[in-house]
Amino acid sequence: MPPFDSSMTQLILWAAIGYLMGSIPFGMIIAKVMGLGNLRQIGSGNIGATNVLRTGNKAAAALTLLFDAAKGAAAVLLARAIAGEDAAQIAALAAFLGHCFPVWLRFKGGKGVATFLGLWLALDWRVGVACCLTWLVAALIWRISSLGALVAAAMSTIWVMVLTDARAFILGVVLTLLVYWRHRENVARIRTGTEPKIGKS
Repeated sequence: MPPFDSSMTQLILWAAIGYLMGSIPFGMIIAKVMGLGNLRQIGSGNIGATNVLRTGNKAAAALTLLFDAAKGAAAVLLARAIAGEDAAQIAALAAFLGHCFPVWLRFKGGKGVATFLGLWLALDWRVGVACCLTWLVAALIWRISSLGALVAAAMSTIWVMVLTDARAFILGVVLTLLVYWRHRENVARIRTGTEPKIGKS
């Protein structure tokens, strides 16, 4: 963990800002703007890019992926620029929680994969790139988006240890556990062989 030099008031403020930024449901907004319907009534009902892809609109899915990643990255970069590394890590965790548990959607949000990747790209670009490549390779091998996410999350703390000074190790462990918690139903389906493959409904 980085030294906590910011005041408690500053850290609480950045936690709130991070949460609010993370809680913006870009998937639902993009689907509505592009006339794709209510994501809650499509596929898994999730608000993330994978479910947007089930509408058949690849551009909308790509935009959702981009904006969900960008909101996490923006929260980190803004907090770091104004308050420092301790605030950046607090904002990162809060942004992830905001995406997964947005107050606007009765705390029923997405699973956080794109936001997770965006956070790491901003926290340390080397870890972020390694996580993205890990997800890509795993997804290409197994053709299962959630499995790619789980592998990337599991590897993220290893990448932190290998590529950085490990100041974000504890944050990495917490984020990984949250990713696995949010994907617990996917894990059950992977075990039974019923998890949908990429591009399938």
